[in-house]
Amino acid sequence: MNNNIEELKSKIMELKKERNAIILAHNYQNKEIQEIADYLGDSLELSKKACDVKEEVIVFCGVHFMAESAKILSKDKKVLIPVMDATCPMADMVTYEELKEEKEKYADLKIVCYVNSSAKVKSISDISCTSSNAIDVVNSIDSKNILFVPDCNLGSYVKEKTNKNIILWEGFCPTHHRVCEDSIIRMKEKHKNIKILTHPECKKEVLKHSDFIGSTSAIINYVKNSEDKEFIIGTEEGIIHKLEKENQGKKFYLLDDNLVCKNMKKTKLIDVYNVLLNMDNEIILDDEVVSGAKSSLDAMLNLNKN
Repeated sequence: MNNNIEELKSKIMELKKERNAIILAHNYQNKEIQEIADYLGDSLELSKKACDVKEEVIVFCGVHFMAESAKILSKDKKVLIPVMDATCPMADMVTYEELKEEKEKYADLKIVCYVNSSAKVKSISDISCTSSNAIDVVNSIDSKNILFVPDCNLGSYVKEKTNKNIILWEGFCPTHHRVCEDSIIRMKEKHKNIKILTHPECKKEVLKHSDFIGSTSAIINYVKNSEDKEFIIGTEEGIIHKLEKENQGKKFYLLDDNLVCKNMKKTKLIDVYNVLLNMDNEIILDDEVVSGAKSSLDAMLNLNKN
């Protein structure tokens, strides 16, 4: 079996070179996908990388909205997604039509759009954000009234850190939302004196028991810079592979067994091989949508440069 896996990896590397392609992968991907990626990161890191890609083809191992963002930021590149139906349930909780209708209800309203949303939703948003920079993004807006879409948990977390009037959309990440307060209390009792690091997509009652709250990249950096040897990780389990690989001698416990995103796990090595072989599953977006969505993403990326 291992020989077959190594052979498949070798074929992927050959095809990647032949197609002049680069493989970008999210931290939540399967272990074998992380190992073949040219670049591994969270949403913000991958957004930045998509802007600087020199290769002609981007193979995006993640979910659909991420591949869309890569296409928006590198519209002249061919962007392929290995599994076309690897979608994000949270992104599907807000539609262009719903958002447009809500926007028209208010005279003075700015829309902050979490990157976990479709290109069409981004196209009518004022600025995008990630979990890494959401607070800075909201604070940068001159309007007092902000509609935050689609994640109510991240939005609620940001609301507590700013003086803005934030209207929350009732969307959420099913993976993080499944974690309940009882789970984190049990883990604190079972593993006394071990810090719990959680993602702000978790519910407020979970976050209040956490020792550190941050994006996947923030959690990775926290572990790297900490002298502690054990950690409880409150985000999708795929991050643990990277944490173990980069922090030899440190031990990690998953906060809750439910922290597994089925959509992120859809991508297998054979899917990456097939998409490079056939050059299909290309992300195609309308020019008007690309223009509007790029404005939203650029506003975020330009803020991050300052």
